Amino acid sequence: MSPQDYSAATYPAYAENGNGQGFPRALPRLRERYWLHALLFLVTLFSTTLVGSSLQADFNRNLPFDVQHYLYAFVNVWSHPALIWQGLPFSLTLLTILLAHECGHYFACLYYGVDASLPYFLPAPTLMGTFGAFIRIRSAIYSKRVLFDIGVAGPLAGFVFLLPALAVGLAFSKVIPGIALQGDIRFGTPGVLWILRKAIFPGVPGGDIYLHPVARAAWIGILATALNLLPIGQLDGGHILYALVGDRHKRLSMIFIVALVPLGIFGHWWPWCLWAVALFILARRHPVIVDPSGLSKGRKWLALAALIVFLLCFTVAPVLEGAP
Repeated sequence: MSPQDYSAATYPAYAENGNGQGFPRALPRLRERYWLHALLFLVTLFSTTLVGSSLQADFNRNLPFDVQHYLYAFVNVWSHPALIWQGLPFSLTLLTILLAHECGHYFACLYYGVDASLPYFLPAPTLMGTFGAFIRIRSAIYSKRVLFDIGVAGPLAGFVFLLPALAVGLAFSKVIPGIALQGDIRFGTPGVLWILRKAIFPGVPGGDIYLHPVARAAWIGILATALNLLPIGQLDGGHILYALVGDRHKRLSMIFIVALVPLGIFGHWWPWCLWAVALFILARRHPVIVDPSGLSKGRKWLALAALIVFLLCFTVAPVLEGAP
């Protein structure tokens, strides 16, 4: 019997969603550790603001991204603490995009009565200042439609927020001949960036555009969206795939994992190989959902929208070694 055959009257563990369909109620919510969520957010705000202050310092001086400049900017901030405030445009943009993504999942969980935690932010000593954010889903999901809605809500919400951020960041960017091809590393150009860049800087070569830190934060959001939408395992794209194809999900996930290896070798971005290994070990399996019902036509259109978002955000080599 599928979840829509249950109701609160016939089975007390189920509740109506307002459309006459029954979905499992979550178990009683665990007590949230609000202090931990707040602490992780504040530490991540600090770490990403440090990164942003470094990016802004180089942007102000028309210097290409360079690890040596990047590390020097950290030292300079400790000597002149007031400089850290110039990193807020980057950090607030990035955290807003990440928060929108996780809130998309969270509010979908609330709608269907699925027990989920508030977002956990992950500060990190990386070139982004963070490893992203996540929510914990603490109760089972019994319906493919619920799984689909929760899975698709995050990437679409994040994309809605990163688009205006990218447009604003590009509007504040500069034209400096050859700047994007200089420095220690070069950043790839996903489709959505290419389209907006052509609209805002018509006729200007991509290598001549120096992205403002706000646009760089949106670029990180684009990368995070593409990674989450990979149709593998328990990633958001994997949830969407499972809701669409059911048991064939495992075989298709394996095909996509294997495809990451030649992508890393011939696409000249070796982290794809690490992703393949990590996903093979940690995220290949998906909890079984016994639900014979299919997705509605509207949800299939949303699946197509998620695919388009993935294609707009994906780039074969997100980061490449810069010119010697």
